[in-house]
Amino acid sequence: MTAAPDNLQWNAPGPRQAAWLSASGHPVPRRVVEADDGMPADTAYRLACEGTALLWRGDFQNARQLLQAMARRWDRKPFKPGETITQTFHLYRQAQLQRARVLGMLLVPIEAGFAIPLRRAPDVRQACREAYGELHSEAVVSLRELQGVIGAHEWRKKGVPVPALNARIHPHYGVFSPVRGEYVELVAQAPLPRADCAFDIGTGTGVLAAVLARRGVRRIIATDTDERALACARENIDRLGLASRVRIEQADLFPHGRAGLIVCNPPWVPGPAHGNLDRAVYDPDSRMLRGFLAGLADHLEPDGEGWLILSDLAEHLGLRSRASLLDLVDRAGLRVIDRLETRPRHPKAQAAADPLHAARLAETTALWRLAKH
Repeated sequence: MTAAPDNLQWNAPGPRQAAWLSASGHPVPRRVVEADDGMPADTAYRLACEGTALLWRGDFQNARQLLQAMARRWDRKPFKPGETITQTFHLYRQAQLQRARVLGMLLVPIEAGFAIPLRRAPDVRQACREAYGELHSEAVVSLRELQGVIGAHEWRKKGVPVPALNARIHPHYGVFSPVRGEYVELVAQAPLPRADCAFDIGTGTGVLAAVLARRGVRRIIATDTDERALACARENIDRLGLASRVRIEQADLFPHGRAGLIVCNPPWVPGPAHGNLDRAVYDPDSRMLRGFLAGLADHLEPDGEGWLILSDLAEHLGLRSRASLLDLVDRAGLRVIDRLETRPRHPKAQAAADPLHAARLAETTALWRLAKH
């Protein structure tokens, strides 16, 4: 079970407490009141904005409707962009974090074994076990996070279609899902160097390791630091029948040894990660990008290639320049052989109302083919 160190405490009347569940790593609320179907949405929204969490005791479906009403109230607030796209990005991210904090203040109780003791509550036991492990006591969870857990369970059941594999990848909760398939297609189409062994750094679901195996690489070592990702990758590799060719290892970036091909798809945006789920998108101080480039030459075979898969969204947001990226490449003793690129097809790229629309519209995803000097 993933829980904050503190229990949630409140009066109902009299002191009460329960375990606080947060797979996202959000802190335990300090002020809590009980609420039910009689609470108006305006009151709930005001309390949540003030930092008071609402522990729901009414009908579960009514709690879902209340959460939607609170979201509408937040979304009616006008967003004022900054003077530059970089300022706009920071303001927009701050607003999204505040929105998540406010909407995360609506809580639901959970009994041991993950039963929800509310009218018309769904059966979430399997979804919660996948996200939290086992639960042997009473607990409380944010309804917004619970909805994410339920959604992740459905994706895990049905999987994400990956045309390059002619199969589905089944992401676990908290592991980056390959729903943006353009980066997978780049790995499927790039000219494959002569390589008996390949490394997949930060494998996540294992999708890129699987693509390399299907393309004929005989031995692949896929690494990650996150326990969820390691379990997810092993499950996907086993399901695809590739366990004899792909080995999953826990490692911070590189495994021991050298390889003829080393692939890495780091988080694309430099910046702090607020919560565990952010780490798939945000790379604090570009740690993973810098670590991959700095260590690549030492782990490549003499004629090997490193494939860096990276969006240029950070460049369009003013968070990283192309010159600084190329400087990192050069200082690592590397040169660029080629750059393959494609346009993203995700819905945000077409959402004109998005404050970051101009940057998303200009975004490309690239596979940089790197070699030693």
